[in-house]
Amino acid sequence: MNDRTLLAGERPMVFAGAPLDRGDALRRDEARVQDLMQGDEGWWMILSGGDALLQPDGNLFWFHPSEARTLALKPTRIFLGHYKGSACFAAEMEDDTALPAGVEPVDPRRAAMGMSQDEAALYGYARSILLWHQTHGFCAACGTETVVKGGGTRRQCPGCEKEHFPRVDPVVIMLATHGDECLLGRQTAWPEGMWSALAGFTEPGETLEEACARELKEEAGVTADIPSIRYVMGQPWPFPSSLMMGLIAPVSDASITVDTHELEAARWFHRDEVAAMLAGTHPEAAMPPSIAIARRLAELWVAGRI
Repeated sequence: MNDRTLLAGERPMVFAGAPLDRGDALRRDEARVQDLMQGDEGWWMILSGGDALLQPDGNLFWFHPSEARTLALKPTRIFLGHYKGSACFAAEMEDDTALPAGVEPVDPRRAAMGMSQDEAALYGYARSILLWHQTHGFCAACGTETVVKGGGTRRQCPGCEKEHFPRVDPVVIMLATHGDECLLGRQTAWPEGMWSALAGFTEPGETLEEACARELKEEAGVTADIPSIRYVMGQPWPFPSSLMMGLIAPVSDASITVDTHELEAARWFHRDEVAAMLAGTHPEAAMPPSIAIARRLAELWVAGRI
């Protein structure tokens, strides 16, 4: 259970909070959606291998339909919805396509940290759904090549007529606590000194709280008090399409046994240490950047708000 008043006044997480009218009713009219995509109104977001195309000031470069038509684009085109009254679309360009002067592809994490809240959310949505289309071109039931429907919100098999919808992978990410300490872990591939909250995919047949407790036990050997686990906030995570669900998880047994297949190390950090990590003044440990929900959970915990 969570108390949403805890987050009153908090900015949404990066990739969340898109003020987008996704046009559900409009998407049912396939002919009208196609007319919009082929028309001269609205704006196109073009991706390059999933990377954002940015202007020198760090904002997204939006292509006018006449500009988008000059690019070599991959076949799948997405109607994102209406943003500030304008229709917005997305597509992937082919490799080695020439770009306007000053426009360059930037990897998603670095790009999103410099974008506005709105643009980061729109970009995350476009990236996730385009990546889904790239890997779901054939029907899982009969193997027939599927076709894009609903402006890109689903695919349909012309053989068996089965509909396929974009999948979202639920992930629990939890700040385990024990008194004035919280549990953080690190993986060998991470930058030296980087620590973060533990996380893992939710499996079939379990609640968020059960997934949280299982992951803590599997990765670090600690025992969570399931009735005390609370949901705090969520974050869409377009790598490729996860929904991060942030939890606070008090533990009843704080003894650590690390699964070295999952983590390089795990340890308890005092609240004052985490405050120093967030401030960048800890002599040997750091938290992830502001794009990560793990950092927001730590900020709220240090402030005594969760």
